[in-house]
Amino acid sequence: MYIAIILLGMTGAIAAVILYVLSKKFEVREDPRIVQTLEVLPGANCGGCGYPGCGGFAAACVKAESLEGLSCPVGGTGVMEKVASIMGKNAGNSVPKVAVVRCNGTCEVRPRTNDYDGARNCTVASALYSGETACSFGCLGFGDCVGACAFDAIHINLTTGLAEVTEDKCTACGACVKACPKKIIEMRRKGTKSRRIFVSCMNRDKGGTARKACANACIGCSKCLKECTFEAITIADNLAYIDDTKCRLCRKCTAACPTGAIHELNFPLRKTAEEKESLTINH
Repeated sequence: MYIAIILLGMTGAIAAVILYVLSKKFEVREDPRIVQTLEVLPGANCGGCGYPGCGGFAAACVKAESLEGLSCPVGGTGVMEKVASIMGKNAGNSVPKVAVVRCNGTCEVRPRTNDYDGARNCTVASALYSGETACSFGCLGFGDCVGACAFDAIHINLTTGLAEVTEDKCTACGACVKACPKKIIEMRRKGTKSRRIFVSCMNRDKGGTARKACANACIGCSKCLKECTFEAITIADNLAYIDDTKCRLCRKCTAACPTGAIHELNFPLRKTAEEKESLTINH
């Protein structure tokens, strides 16, 4: 009996020694900078950085030779400067961005052609049919983007039926972009003084068809293209697009658009013809 107890004890001791040696040999040591980085990150775990949560982003920052191209959209420049300090690297240049909804088809200009009686979910509705209006490209208004946003930055306007972004709450995490089955939400540069110009339409039908479905649709007429001297506008599939890296916010394209499909945000009001004439006389 004593011999069995002794043998059992020796076996346990040997096993413990083996396990200890193996644990040391295969030990995975976490870089302390990962923990330090997690402490300065906002902890939103939104995935806007392109990694699976803040832990994945922190590990990527440690492994990267440079922080160029790495950014935390929620924390912004301030957080990335702290991360750079921890890593002993230079903070990459990050351009503030904000979500924009590229649909201009309010209830007034995009007549309803049928009534949808299914699940009030954009993904489900989009898979079943084109929508309650003749425009199959526009906002469905059921709020998948609202449910995806963790920052209360996007809501459905009950009057227009369209999703709207509250820019001072938007963190550019991109969750709404991924949630929209119609792909009408885009991340764009926030712009100087939060001023932005973009084509608020995704309708790729030919001009006449697009205009019939929505009075505010882009008709691909190229008038904006002809006005732009910065090569910021392109026309493809009957739809204009403004490159925010080239746009100089001159607003000539907005004035030239015959359907109001180009939106300008946070600019001062344009002077009326009477106001311009008055300024000319006074000078």
